[in-house]
Amino acid sequence: MTDIIRRMSEIRALREELGKTFAEVDAVFDDLATRAMRLLDNVGIEAWLATGRFLGSLGRGAEPMLVFFEEAPLVAGLLGDAAIGRMKDTACTINRTPNANAIVPFLQTAAAAARKLESLQQFDRYLELVVYVMDKTTPLLHGKSAMHPSPCLEDFLKSLPTLLNNLDVGSLKKWVEFGVSAYANDPEGQSNYFALQSADAHNIMQRERHGTLFVDHERLLDLYMIALWECEVRYRTYSLLFDEIRKPRPYLDKMGIHLPDVYDDLGGVSGVDRYRALLAHIAAHRKWSIAIVADNFSPFQRVAAEMFEDLRVECLAIKQWPGLRRLWLALHPKPVQGAAPAEHCDLHHRLAMFSRAVLDPEHGYTDPVLLDFVGQFHAAVAAGSGTQEISRLAMQWYVQSRKPTDISPNLFVDDCEVAYRDDNRHMWICIDSGDGEDTPDRSSAVDAEEQAFGMPPCHYDEWDYKSGTYRPDWVSLYEALHPGGNGGKVERLLEKHAGLAKRMQRILDMLKPQERVRIRYQEEGSELDLDVAIRSLIDYKAGSSPDPRINMSHRTDGRNIAVTLLLDLSESLNEPVPGGSQSILELSQEAVSLLAWAVDHLGDPFAIAGFHSNARHDVRFLHIKMFNEKWDDTVKGRLSAMEAAYSTRMGAAMRHAGHYLKAQPADKKLLLILTDGQPADIDAKDERMLIEDAHRAVNELDRDGIFTYCITLDARADEYVDDIFGRQYTVIDKIERLPEKLPGLFIALTR
Repeated sequence: MTDIIRRMSEIRALREELGKTFAEVDAVFDDLATRAMRLLDNVGIEAWLATGRFLGSLGRGAEPMLVFFEEAPLVAGLLGDAAIGRMKDTACTINRTPNANAIVPFLQTAAAAARKLESLQQFDRYLELVVYVMDKTTPLLHGKSAMHPSPCLEDFLKSLPTLLNNLDVGSLKKWVEFGVSAYANDPEGQSNYFALQSADAHNIMQRERHGTLFVDHERLLDLYMIALWECEVRYRTYSLLFDEIRKPRPYLDKMGIHLPDVYDDLGGVSGVDRYRALLAHIAAHRKWSIAIVADNFSPFQRVAAEMFEDLRVECLAIKQWPGLRRLWLALHPKPVQGAAPAEHCDLHHRLAMFSRAVLDPEHGYTDPVLLDFVGQFHAAVAAGSGTQEISRLAMQWYVQSRKPTDISPNLFVDDCEVAYRDDNRHMWICIDSGDGEDTPDRSSAVDAEEQAFGMPPCHYDEWDYKSGTYRPDWVSLYEALHPGGNGGKVERLLEKHAGLAKRMQRILDMLKPQERVRIRYQEEGSELDLDVAIRSLIDYKAGSSPDPRINMSHRTDGRNIAVTLLLDLSESLNEPVPGGSQSILELSQEAVSLLAWAVDHLGDPFAIAGFHSNARHDVRFLHIKMFNEKWDDTVKGRLSAMEAAYSTRMGAAMRHAGHYLKAQPADKKLLLILTDGQPADIDAKDERMLIEDAHRAVNELDRDGIFTYCITLDARADEYVDDIFGRQYTVIDKIERLPEKLPGLFIALTR
């Protein structure tokens, strides 16, 4: 009885909070609220009520409000409270067009879509498709403003349950794109196609219906996990279509098992068996793997440890279920020994060979190190070694199999991907989240990304010059303070160039801002100019026309410039200067120290940052000096500790530097980029791709009022630097003159 009274009291409170509404809503609100409270938490209830109230205020009657109140709790129960906000945003978007009548069909199909898609990410893709159909099929008047509703949006929404029963969200996107393009100027044809009334609609649906949909076999696979592995897990699907360059890999986290929404047959293995192979592998990890500390592992060591742990749990699973060996070997590549070209890093290839040799007694490999460690591995598994012990064995293998070419940026990865394995993020614990260590590829892992470099990543679009469009949120950029070092090293570098500093001193003194400058001969001003006023009075007494410009005013004659120096800290900076004893990095430290001294002498606000990258999911942005910091020993310590590694993904780094520079209140904003080579990265096969993206970033910064200028140390820079910066660059052929040239260039640019 107490529970009933409490529930009735809560419903009355919700009704009062809802306020005055429609009679149709009042009649059923108690039942709707009871159902919502059963499925939603307090935050979800607040969002449910607020969104319903908003839909009731659109002037569309009671129906949108009623449908939302009924459908939203089921959607949120499947996908989380955030789905309510997504529904509201999409309804707002539809309401701002002539398609407002489609709001009710949209809300009615939301629950059916949520049941089929089963993840918020997939649901977002579905919502994007709804908006895409609306935007592409709503007719415009003379290309300016929409006057008539889409002829097919409501048809599309009513057909969605049938479409989602037959297509995954990626295939649905292709089906939609065909209908939009094929019937671009045929409203009746569009309506028939999206209503599934045309032969084309069914033919394209059959063409795009490929592979095995997870949703069609979820119950069967659930029983498989319970029967063989005695575990119940939650599944969250994602689409492989939306990341065509680097496919996301399955992974296990606290939310459940994340896996593709569709699998094609592969190598004679059916799609459903591919799901079984994947789930068996992840279940083995759940049963036998423990998380270990990642901080002291290098990137390659982590890759090796992950492969050894994959094999350990698979060997234990095969001992319990021998038939898994045949299934896993059918999906496991068989790398050819010695296939890697010279000067390529073949670490992944060696690991794939080792993996095949452990699982396949008939592997046929003859490498002595491989054979020795296969024996040691089987002995360790038989002795009951755990994750920690097998990781130590992986480190021993890495040391004994290491090659000089392992530092090469050219990776050989043919026949290296084991399709049924996950990305092993569950295997690692990061204690020092700001240690600057690299992490393995985590294509869609928010939690792992947050641990990788101390802060959640910033995502930046990247320009695809081939398609003429941006790739949305393509680059993950991590930022952190650069680790400190000995600031005395910078002081010694400044003493080394004391003569140059003395010559620069005179120029800098002339460039220093003068606080107040008097402007004379003004008819109107802030005060009387006595000299001119007396002269005018004399002229007046003498009968001449007096000069009326007897006032004066003042202005501040100051430099209002903000500067960011962005340093390319890629691996090539470790190379020695031709004919010298220093590395390019050491010369860069000298030049940047002198430049920082000069800018600090002028009083201009300035920042220093460095960047490097290890593919698009791992761009590092290191703050050496921020705008609000003084040029002191702490900053000098960071500058002296600079290290070079990895590659040069320049566009994202420039956009991020511009983000901070844009916020400065200065009249003039200058972004100086110091680099020794063209933009490049290990995952960019087309060298023009990153050059064009960097050029696009320069245009974006110019649009925001930021002047970019490049100082390059690459003797071959004329081949590409003009394509990025236009005429805004200087090539320094004699690298040893960098400490002299860099401050001089800054002075010339800001004179």
